Amino acid sequence: MKPLNDGCAANDEFQSANGGLQRGELVRDLLSQRVQLPRIPSDALKRPRLDQKIADALTSKGVLFLEAPCGYGKSHSLVSALEASDVSEEQVRWISLNAQDNAPSRFLTLLSIALNLPETLEQGAQGGASFSDLLSLMLMAIARSGSRQPKVLVLDNLQNLTNPAVVDVLQQLVCDCPSGCSVVLISRKALPFETHSLELENRFTRIGVDALEFSRSETFDFFRSATESSQITSVAVDSLYDRTEGWATPLALYRREVFRNLERKPIQETPCVERFLKESVLGQLTPGQIRAMRGIAELELCSDELFLALAPLLPEVGLLPSQALEKGLPLKSMPGRGRWYRLNPLLQEWLQSPAMAGYAERMLQASRWFGARDQFPEALKYALLAGDADEVIQIASEGSEALLLGQDTASLLRLRKSLPAQLLERSVRLKIVYSWVHAIGGQFRQARALIEGLSAEDAESQAARIAALRAFILRGEGSVGPALAMADRAMDGGEMSPQGQLVTQMVRSSALCALGRFQEAREANRIASKLAREAGDSGSEALAVYAHARIELGKGALKHAEQLLRTGLDTTMQELARPARIGETRLQLNLALVLWHQGREAEADRLLVTCGRHAEQTRDLGLLLAMTIRVLMCRAQGRLEDAFVWIGRAERTMHAWQVDESLFVPVLEALKANCWLSQNQIDSAEQAVQKLAPYREAGCVPELFPMMPGLLDCLQVRVDMAKGDLIRARKILQGIRDRYEGVIPRGVELHMRLLESVILLDEKGTTAAQKALQAAVAEAAREHFISPFVELRSELQEVMEKTFGLLPEGPFKSALGGLFELQDTTLGAESLPEPISEREQGVLELIAKGLSNQEIADKLHISLHTVKTHARRINAKLEVKSRTQAIVKARELGLL
Repeated sequence: MKPLNDGCAANDEFQSANGGLQRGELVRDLLSQRVQLPRIPSDALKRPRLDQKIADALTSKGVLFLEAPCGYGKSHSLVSALEASDVSEEQVRWISLNAQDNAPSRFLTLLSIALNLPETLEQGAQGGASFSDLLSLMLMAIARSGSRQPKVLVLDNLQNLTNPAVVDVLQQLVCDCPSGCSVVLISRKALPFETHSLELENRFTRIGVDALEFSRSETFDFFRSATESSQITSVAVDSLYDRTEGWATPLALYRREVFRNLERKPIQETPCVERFLKESVLGQLTPGQIRAMRGIAELELCSDELFLALAPLLPEVGLLPSQALEKGLPLKSMPGRGRWYRLNPLLQEWLQSPAMAGYAERMLQASRWFGARDQFPEALKYALLAGDADEVIQIASEGSEALLLGQDTASLLRLRKSLPAQLLERSVRLKIVYSWVHAIGGQFRQARALIEGLSAEDAESQAARIAALRAFILRGEGSVGPALAMADRAMDGGEMSPQGQLVTQMVRSSALCALGRFQEAREANRIASKLAREAGDSGSEALAVYAHARIELGKGALKHAEQLLRTGLDTTMQELARPARIGETRLQLNLALVLWHQGREAEADRLLVTCGRHAEQTRDLGLLLAMTIRVLMCRAQGRLEDAFVWIGRAERTMHAWQVDESLFVPVLEALKANCWLSQNQIDSAEQAVQKLAPYREAGCVPELFPMMPGLLDCLQVRVDMAKGDLIRARKILQGIRDRYEGVIPRGVELHMRLLESVILLDEKGTTAAQKALQAAVAEAAREHFISPFVELRSELQEVMEKTFGLLPEGPFKSALGGLFELQDTTLGAESLPEPISEREQGVLELIAKGLSNQEIADKLHISLHTVKTHARRINAKLEVKSRTQAIVKARELGLL
């Protein structure tokens, strides 16, 4: 920090800048070179969603603020949006600011040049007018200019303006922006003045890093030409996204290197990327501040409090994490985490090499800092990084395996690879802890190997813990009955810590929910919630809320599940002094699932962007659920190619994570079968369903997808229907009902009812099918449970067309109308004074097919007299006199 000169006023450094400057020093011709639109590369990525978001903010008197660190394409994004909008280049005035513009007179001159105002206005300062008065005169001149008034005024590199006098002028400009004009501010830092009044007036829009960084799919689009020419693989692009998180400039620099066909290096070692990080991102920092950034980079997540605890072990603390964020460096404030921050992975990896002296001591200090706050997973992680075996064993002995649930298992699994074998042998508790880590990560075989290698004496001493762990593994593998039996054994097997009881009750709750025993599941979850509160472990509390919501989901109570999930998320956000946990991510993922079930795809999509990324970073198996929802959304929108891309990405991720196939193969094969049915590729769908047969027969119920068994059965029904084998389809549906013994999850029940309505259309005719579909719609409408209709859209189209006019008016009917592209006719079958009976409906349909009365009698095995009677009644009810009129009227009413 610069020493304070007590002999000077606090703002002396700005006095010369604030003073009037001679006109000869403000050369208008030179300054005018800074007033022009930047050009964007011809191969820049097209981003229509971002273009639209920016265009929507360019309203009369509107203020758009683009805030992001260096290299996120702020200026390029604005130029792209302007080119895509109806704003012409002549209507845009773009000023690129630099540090010399901290003089108010110079800043006003730039404005005057940009806005084509007469030179006399800026000379007013020499006549004693204040800067505020001059700006007011300029704004009045703009308002009078009429058609010559600019539509958009852009102030780029706003972080260079620090002079209080200039900031005052800037704030006045923003607040008094003339009608018909909008102001765009572009900066690496937060604005130096308040904006709440503008926000309350609905005039202020902020677009930050989350919107500017490339998404995963955009990163693939950005490298599409390189992948199509085999200059880079899709796996490499996937890795680039993980490392950069969509940071545009490093990706663009690396793509340039790819096309130059040079010897490629990792992105963080590529010379042009290194120069960008060193000169553009960190170029304004002092050596002490850079050392502080390297200290921050050593930690996965960092807070000011933690960093200050490590300060005595650092050469110099020139910058706290919060100050680094304020300087516009690429850190992110973790959502709901208060003052916890995370560096962009690319910059973090670059800063970590080479390691600074004293690394082990700092990691040990970080471990003890977390340990003092009973955050054992983080304490264990940093003790392992410090390489202190005694500390590791002590933490494993003091901590609880239950506290590992819902944590960042990615770091612990990475550390497992470098863990000395003798360290595990020295501690039974550490073996159990790492068995939990593997189990949470879906590596069930490795988890079993660790506990099965225990001696008889050690196994006996830890019997209850091991039983709880085995129950968790069995539940993860989908073996519901054995998992429940093992969990009961753990509870009866001796004393367990409150945390051990907590995790066992969670397993019991999940297993009971999968069995349809919802009341018992709720009771087990209530006990787990109480234990979590007593232990003061909010991460486990979040998981208990997640488990409760899954019970409500199983029952089909979508609205209650949403309320639970949102309450749980609000509660977790109140605890600020800790890193994020998987429990919170699971809440978000399941909220996205609820939104998908209700057809709220836009909300689900926004949620998946953030929680999907966090699940990937923490190696949470919930990522499989996120990718599954993505597949379902793509399929519903008819983007089947994208759906298969997501399936492939999920498959690669699960293999890379070494997850046991029993956890993900049923899910992915079911998704493939679903997509192939949409493409009418019946043989491919049937092969996928055949692969699923062993899982169906074994009664496998994945923890993340408790409705999977019933939905797999429904897939078989759909394949049989597509093949025309309705007898087998009906038989399987009945078998599902028998197996569930009357307690069927709501989602499965709806799928079955809808499929039955389709079968009834062929078996018993329109009336029976209509009644079945009407009952299913009434059941689904209570929770706006529309996802089964989306999934079965092709199968339901015909019966829905026949039934739509009979459905009661309301939001759910409107949603179904949009989904099936149907509208109400002016008259419906419900307008008939007396409805057409089921038998009459059958006769009517055969009449419509052109059959004679005798042919109808033969087909229905009834007498000719009975057919004639039905025909007379049909004509009377439809108020017509002939067969031809009956067919026309029936079609108008939606009966045919």
